[in-house]
Amino acid sequence: MSTLASPISVSLEDEKNPWLAAAARFDDAARRLRLDDGMCKVLRTAAREITVHIPVQLDDGWLEIFTGYRVQHSIARGPAKGGIRFAPDVTLDEVRALASWMTWKCAVVNIPFGGGKGGVICDPNLLSPAELEKLTRRYTAEIIDFIGPERDVLAPDVNTNEQTMAWIMDTYSMHARHTVTAVVTGKPLALGGSRGRPEATGRGCMMVALKALERFGLKLDTCCVVIQGFGNVGEMAAKLMSAKGFKIVSIVEYDGAVYNPKGLDIAALAQHRNETGTINGFSGGEELDKDQALFLECDVLVPAATENVITSLNADKLRCKILCEGANGPTTPLADEILADKKVFVIPDILANAGGVTVSYFEWVQDRQGYFWNEQLVNQRLEGIMVESFDTVVHYAQTHSVNNRTAAYMLALDRVASAIKLRGIYA
Repeated sequence: MSTLASPISVSLEDEKNPWLAAAARFDDAARRLRLDDGMCKVLRTAAREITVHIPVQLDDGWLEIFTGYRVQHSIARGPAKGGIRFAPDVTLDEVRALASWMTWKCAVVNIPFGGGKGGVICDPNLLSPAELEKLTRRYTAEIIDFIGPERDVLAPDVNTNEQTMAWIMDTYSMHARHTVTAVVTGKPLALGGSRGRPEATGRGCMMVALKALERFGLKLDTCCVVIQGFGNVGEMAAKLMSAKGFKIVSIVEYDGAVYNPKGLDIAALAQHRNETGTINGFSGGEELDKDQALFLECDVLVPAATENVITSLNADKLRCKILCEGANGPTTPLADEILADKKVFVIPDILANAGGVTVSYFEWVQDRQGYFWNEQLVNQRLEGIMVESFDTVVHYAQTHSVNNRTAAYMLALDRVASAIKLRGIYA
């Protein structure tokens, strides 16, 4: 019996499993493309899954063992590419799903990478800087034979940053006996990082949101935006969109939400959060329940925090015209069906937040050339890729009579499958 005979259905119990969500969307796109069973098996299966156990001597002398993962989903179109997250709830299923999303994301924006992802099960808030450095360096050493500029290029993700990347780059370079800057992206500028990289994901979100406004004939100066998450992506998106003329009426965080119908002063809110550790108590807006803030009437909603924010339990309450997914996997497959019925224009994560990996690609290129671009050139080239990719996905959706997410997956699967067919199967 064909593996494409019937779709993978996601039950309510499994709705928030990222691997099953990725599988459901994959199968839907594969059926529509009429990919044969063998190709589906290749595309569905990760090329390599690495589990490592990392001994770290803590500051108090105690020896602890941490578990880490690195999944390389595909290397058909180039080296694997993807971030590393440090979190207590990291699972292999999550890392698998994120690695596959990276494959599709790189293919959607047509950059020469496959997908990879890594994670270490730990609570970085409980570890000192010295302990984090030891953990990072030992994790790097454990996977060192499988990474590199031509194999797998690492990047920051949840609870990792440019300092983490500097430690990884230095560890890899010490083993290589020469400096290898291109093994990671998202590095400090002084170590081969790219101008424009910290803002890239938020900037990409802004660029595709502008394209969506243009498509619907909405005016920028009256456009109301709600952003969920005020981390790197959410804060950058808020700052850039506000500077462009969007009216950011609400910022939603894990511990509350702030609202101002006339538009929030994002710079002042960021300063308040930096000083107090929270957006709560901000004098430039009123406090709202964080769950209710998602349901404010707005033109653009940007979920920019974590997975599974929009589910079958709350999707029908959304009152946005455009959903621009700054986070990875913020919407479940069951919620997608509800949003389609509500005629919400979804800019899927593998397109909307691809600005980060696009400028990471630019960083990798600059490192390999040893020649660095100014920020204007970085942003100009980013805009070219984001605008072209948006137009391609929307056109694909219209041509095949599918929604934008399905179109993005179909486009990505088609590109990766074509690369595999051209290369052939080595045996």
